[in-house]
Amino acid sequence: MLEQITYALIVVVIGIAACFLYFWGSNWLLDRLLQTSPTATGTATVRSDRMRTAIRPWLFLAPALLFMSLYLVYPVFATLWLSLFDRNGVHFVGLSNYIWLFQDPGFQQSVFNNLMWLIIVPSLSTGFGLLVAVLADRLWWGQIAKSMIFMPMAISFVGASVIWKFVYDYRGPDSTQIGVVNAIVSAFGGEPQAWITVPFWNNIFLMVILIWIQTGFAMVILSAALRGIPEETLEAARIDGASDIRMFFDIMIPQIFPTILVVWTTITIVVLKIFDIVIAMTNGQWSTQVLANLMFDWMFRGGGDFGRGSTIALVIMFAVLPIMIWNIRNASAEETTR
Repeated sequence: MLEQITYALIVVVIGIAACFLYFWGSNWLLDRLLQTSPTATGTATVRSDRMRTAIRPWLFLAPALLFMSLYLVYPVFATLWLSLFDRNGVHFVGLSNYIWLFQDPGFQQSVFNNLMWLIIVPSLSTGFGLLVAVLADRLWWGQIAKSMIFMPMAISFVGASVIWKFVYDYRGPDSTQIGVVNAIVSAFGGEPQAWITVPFWNNIFLMVILIWIQTGFAMVILSAALRGIPEETLEAARIDGASDIRMFFDIMIPQIFPTILVVWTTITIVVLKIFDIVIAMTNGQWSTQVLANLMFDWMFRGGGDFGRGSTIALVIMFAVLPIMIWNIRNASAEETTR
């Protein structure tokens, strides 16, 4: 343990030193290369200063652009290229992988499951987050409630899945049930079940985990947005005799609607990439497969199929991309109007 901490500290120190040397050295080299001689005219001096001013920002951006190209841009084109080849990435097969994809029952099941996740999780997470944000501000213990609801955000998806495995745990018909759900069902005289194996409903039970995590995120963002509503507007509505429900739907929601959309689309992007919860809870069995798990199976299991795995990866990317672009544009437009 101590050895690992020592290595980590050494890496951090080396990284900081390397960054310092790069920025100091690149700026020194720029100044040396574009240094004007004492006999230079005023026009030449101004031209050199302008060139230094134009080039200097790119020195700071260069490392980020390099790593972004290396770990983001290049993999996209490499994946696109691999999707046109066979399982070993050797023989060119053209669009055969795409034709197979839309005829594959596993892909169709995964798309259906992803659509369910897209409809249910962002809507309920955003709705519950908004509800908690509104109600918690009216309670003296509201901050404590917010802290408790936000706490799942600090847990990894795999960690949350382990917790919820105990909630849905099933020990057999003649065994003592330790799962919370089955304990409640047994207390009311019901029959315990292996909930995560029940077709269709097991997808809902998995979605509950992500809703539990993302509600805290939605609550924090929407709570901050609600505080930005002018108090004069709310006071005027109260004087006019508007009820709390009317104020909520006619004043609060329209005022923070752009923020609601940003929260909703952000959670949607998370849902499109969902992987951890499904693989930790069911490993894609019992009709719970989603696109990311399907891609993982084709790419890394059973010997691996680079062509089909890359094709599914591209489908996920093209599904996420429009929502991400819209989210960024909407957030930028909101910042501009402030």
